Amino acid sequence: MEMTKIGFIGTGVMGATIAGHLMEAGNELFVYNRTKAKTDELVEAGAVYAATPQEVAEQAELIFSMVGYPKDVEEIYFGENGVFEAELKGKVLVDMTTSEPGLAIRIAEKAKAVGAESLDAPVSGGDIGAKNATLTIMVGGDESAYEKVLPFFELVGKTIMLQGPAGAGQHTKMANQIGIAGTMTAMVELMVYADKAGLDMDKVLTTLGGGGASTWSLSNYAPRILAEDFTPGFFVKHFIKDLGIALSEAEKMGLELPATAGAKALYDQLANKGFENDGTQALIKLFWEDGKRPQN
Repeated sequence: MEMTKIGFIGTGVMGATIAGHLMEAGNELFVYNRTKAKTDELVEAGAVYAATPQEVAEQAELIFSMVGYPKDVEEIYFGENGVFEAELKGKVLVDMTTSEPGLAIRIAEKAKAVGAESLDAPVSGGDIGAKNATLTIMVGGDESAYEKVLPFFELVGKTIMLQGPAGAGQHTKMANQIGIAGTMTAMVELMVYADKAGLDMDKVLTTLGGGGASTWSLSNYAPRILAEDFTPGFFVKHFIKDLGIALSEAEKMGLELPATAGAKALYDQLANKGFENDGTQALIKLFWEDGKRPQN
């Protein structure tokens, strides 16, 4: 792979790790984050800080973004000093934010109008997947752009697939989040039940992890819960955003998703108790008095 000038906008929990993998592969990296301090480690490792998303896009050939909410995506692409203020002819834009399918389509249409290409490429795997470069990457867009970016996706992901045209990556991520909502609620309820029954939690998790109840959530988040580690691999507030998008898109299609709506209601309760900046495994705190594990 030839060295490429890569831009990365959004260096949060996952973005910084992904950007680091791209730079470690020998690419030149330009970074921007609204909170500049979150780029410090990358800059110390050799990245170049850019003052605006426009400046990133002007210097890079391949521009990635990974921010919090659709409104943030809107701002960094279409806002003042945004990506679309730069000369983009011949460049490729890749938004890895979990966002709205309609916004992905708007970005693709604007990119095409200015002679660029774009992909929506949300991911699954959390901080662990980012660290281990084993992310699942769900891509929407044209195959020509996908083939150009695939070698870079392979630096950070393990399961990578073009799902269809612009917006298809985001729709696939919504399906993913619908699935995770169910596994997270199941995980915390089985743990609360087993704990109340006086069972040895380590034995229970080992046993269930080898059977039909085994899920990614159980394998990766249950041990964190036992350690009372609620640091965010994925923020509660961002999961609420994702489930809101999924339910909104389902409504547009005439679908009702009662289990997903129930999961979102639980996470809304969790956020209202002040845990919106915890990791999604903090859902179990709803079942613990004052958010603390009961002592049997």
